[in-house]
Amino acid sequence: MNGTCVAGGFEMLGLTDIRVAVPEARFAVMEPKRGLFAGGGSTVRLPRQIPYAFAMELLLTADLVDAERALAMGLINRVVAADRLMDTAYDYAARIAANAPLAVSATKQSAVEGLAFDLESAYDNETRHSDRIFETEDAKEGPRAFAEKRPPRWRAR
Repeated sequence: MNGTCVAGGFEMLGLTDIRVAVPEARFAVMEPKRGLFAGGGSTVRLPRQIPYAFAMELLLTADLVDAERALAMGLINRVVAADRLMDTAYDYAARIAANAPLAVSATKQSAVEGLAFDLESAYDNETRHSDRIFETEDAKEGPRAFAEKRPPRWRAR
């Protein structure tokens, strides 16, 4: 985030997995201040993504919070200088891309799906994903590469 993140921008922020901002970034759910309702998902996603009390502070006060406060709330992952913003985002992407693609995809899917389940069902769902991944070629390649002290060659199989 490189600026002010309100309204639709804030709604889109809630759809992201990893969030990096510059120190000057500001965040708010402004709709209540204008007599409107933030109906793009913030009232559903935000209390699931950050602690409830912080979510309610953002949802009910319509106050702008700076990047450091957003970081403390858990709304964003990192605050970096503006000249490091894109490099930091690309670094996150490269670190994710270096991992086994099937494992990354299943991990994200399990985490997202788990939010809709009760705890026991979420564990069952996680086990289904885990069992599927452990049957892949990549699940064999990872430990083999580690034992052979070489980088893994992921094949998404």
